Amino acid sequence: MDNNKKAVRELRIKRVGEALKRNNMEFYYADSASDVKGIVESLMKDGDTVTHGGSVSMAECGIRELLSSGKYNYLDRSKATTPEEIKATYRAAFSADVFITSANAITEDGVLYNVDGNSNRIAAIAFGPDSVIVIAGYNKIVRDLHEAEVRVKTEAAPPNCVRLDCATYCKETGRCVSLTKSGSQMYDGCSGDGRICCNYLISAQQRHKGRIKVIIVGEELGY
Repeated sequence: MDNNKKAVRELRIKRVGEALKRNNMEFYYADSASDVKGIVESLMKDGDTVTHGGSVSMAECGIRELLSSGKYNYLDRSKATTPEEIKATYRAAFSADVFITSANAITEDGVLYNVDGNSNRIAAIAFGPDSVIVIAGYNKIVRDLHEAEVRVKTEAAPPNCVRLDCATYCKETGRCVSLTKSGSQMYDGCSGDGRICCNYLISAQQRHKGRIKVIIVGEELGY
């Protein structure tokens, strides 16, 4: 990357980091995806019970390899095969020491915006695990909640529906059906059984200081 562009990008990340800290979240900067693993490791203790959401960003940073190292009690959701096992794994996340995820968007005033289908991820972000670690690339930063909404409908939901093979309008067209309507609301979308934009979480100033830790990476990650 051009060094001048990188300098400007880092200034923006720093401003967002200060805003996150004002909202009682911890902030960490990683120059690249390869730097994330060390930060995550520093935020956990040997023996911690750890699990995560279905995060592409996390996978790109090699975090699953860290969790599988034997140092942690890893609740590996990929090993759940039946609906009953999957539900049990999701519920076990609420008593985990650490929950690792990404964010669909982070606003410049330090607010996390997340949208889910099953909603186990946003439920764990809001309550349950003692510590929540959010890994997000620079591409997740937006000006405000309106940009966050548009980002989900154009950049996050469509590729995730392709990845998860969900039968949705956005999988077929590349954008949410709500964007074809005038005056649509944040929660508008398709009505198919495969819809993944069912519940919405806005994480603003936190009552429990430091519970949420946000790692912003100086490169693009995930959707």
